[in-house]
Amino acid sequence: MTDREKFYDTIAALESGKVRVAEKVDGQWKVNSWVKEVILSGFRLGQLTDMTQGQFSFFDKDTIPARKFTAADGVRIVPGGSSVRAGAYLAPSVIMMPPAYVNIGAYVDEGTMIDSHALVGSCAQVGKHVHLSAASQLGGVLEPVGALPVIIEDNVFIGGNCGIYEGTIVKENAVIGTGVIINASTAIFDATTGEYIRANENGQMVVPAGAVVVAGSRPVSKGPGAEQGIHLYCPVIVKYRDSKTSGSITLEDMLR
Repeated sequence: MTDREKFYDTIAALESGKVRVAEKVDGQWKVNSWVKEVILSGFRLGQLTDMTQGQFSFFDKDTIPARKFTAADGVRIVPGGSSVRAGAYLAPSVIMMPPAYVNIGAYVDEGTMIDSHALVGSCAQVGKHVHLSAASQLGGVLEPVGALPVIIEDNVFIGGNCGIYEGTIVKENAVIGTGVIINASTAIFDATTGEYIRANENGQMVVPAGAVVVAGSRPVSKGPGAEQGIHLYCPVIVKYRDSKTSGSITLEDMLR
């Protein structure tokens, strides 16, 4: 099998959901490094080609075109400028509002809503019944090949204008409030315990299951910044999800 044939076979397996960049094994997320290696090979093997459609000019590697869907795929992609790159999986019942973008290697499970101007970055893994609100971004993590991508588990709600980056894991049922930015270097303050959550030994920030996270700040503790009363950005867990929280973020079934 040639390198191109291996690449196309892997892309087909990714699009069918049979192969994933990352998956849970015995309760822990593990990255399939070989899949990332094959994806990266597609960029090296590809030749820049004209992919222009109508009045819009597009030029990209011929190995990685936009993905095509049919009604049989069961994915609802509303007209208006959205795009899904080859090698991404969208499960039946996923809804994609315009304009939005899903990059190569991403996995989006059933019942998930990708709202307008939202980004699902390369290799990001999104669970069932997630709501990715307008203008939110899940960062892409292609390199290094051994690094876990951004992972959003089942039943997570991500508010508008959020950014989840650098291999952050958002555990099931968490709620990320509007405008929250989470990465590996910004500690999260848990107001229910009085403690900070920091990146784990693998360099990943893990948002606990059911956590309700809002944007906040913390004072600089020393130096001129402290003297001037400067504050730094800090996400804050204000509580853990309850029936009142769930009721306020439930999507109308009519939308689906």
